[in-house]
Amino acid sequence: MMDSTKIIGVQVILIAAYSLIILLGLVGNSLVIYMIVKYKNMRTVTNFFIANLAVADLMVDSLCLPFTLVYTLTDEWKFGPVLCHLIPYAQAMSVSVSTITLMVIALDRYWCIIFHLSSRISKNLSFIIISITWIAAAILAIPMAIFREYRYEDFLAIKLKIAVCSEKWADKRDATMYSLSMLILQYALPLSVICYAYVRIWFKLKNHVSPTPRSENQQRRKNTTKMLVMMVVVFAVCWLPFHIYQLAFDLEWTLTVHENNLLYTIFHVIAMCSTFVNPFLYGWMNKNYRHGFLTFFGCKDTLQSTQPDGSVRGHSYTFRATTLHGSIRNGGENGHPPTQV
Repeated sequence: MMDSTKIIGVQVILIAAYSLIILLGLVGNSLVIYMIVKYKNMRTVTNFFIANLAVADLMVDSLCLPFTLVYTLTDEWKFGPVLCHLIPYAQAMSVSVSTITLMVIALDRYWCIIFHLSSRISKNLSFIIISITWIAAAILAIPMAIFREYRYEDFLAIKLKIAVCSEKWADKRDATMYSLSMLILQYALPLSVICYAYVRIWFKLKNHVSPTPRSENQQRRKNTTKMLVMMVVVFAVCWLPFHIYQLAFDLEWTLTVHENNLLYTIFHVIAMCSTFVNPFLYGWMNKNYRHGFLTFFGCKDTLQSTQPDGSVRGHSYTFRATTLHGSIRNGGENGHPPTQV
């Protein structure tokens, strides 16, 4: 049975999908970083965390997507034994940075709103937290560099040796335990923390008496709620299918290798959409970013001044949903792995 990812029409769709995600992700996240670097009044604690997310997203766009696409289309690892270990490690690290920072932003917003602005963390502390985030991500990614194998496999039908880069665990249970632990640490835990933080924030705002006119206060509350819900939905929807698939694959609950390749690719594309959706969300739902984007493209003359919390008016809650360890996982049946991220 022919692998569906080798059908010309499917390959054209995959090339178009990955190319669009890469383009939008690079442009959107680069703009976010540019604005925070260029405009002094954008250099707030929350925006520093958002910039860290943007850097992680840029790493995903540049390290995950191109390599995954080539591996999917050719079924051969063309980048040598060194990159067979380094690329999955860098991918896993960028994914972990994204999810950890996602929780940090939610907790920062929680701390800021529940305990008021006077209690929020300092800029120096935010840099320390960002550094710890990268160190923790680097540690979590180590298995992806160690448990790898670069080898050549004989395909008698075409009389060729194909280079393969795949995971190699001492025991199948180790792979399953790793998938399960990453599902908890990089999906269930972040989602739980985010939901708890924003539910508490919502109730705090709902019961808050504002000096502003009632209609204006209601509109702000409505916009805030909409943004919180959309961010949680993006994170949950983008990554749940991929994590479930990865765990099912390790438990050997999935179908044939041909169908696995297509399923993996579809779920991976869905997950990768988070890398460009987030800049779009806080670019158009946050007035400050929106004005900055319009200024960059010449549609506005100046960037509107910000409040100390980095928003134009009221509170701004921004976080992103990013990739998880599954986006750098692969494995295969009969020595022929599904695609590499």
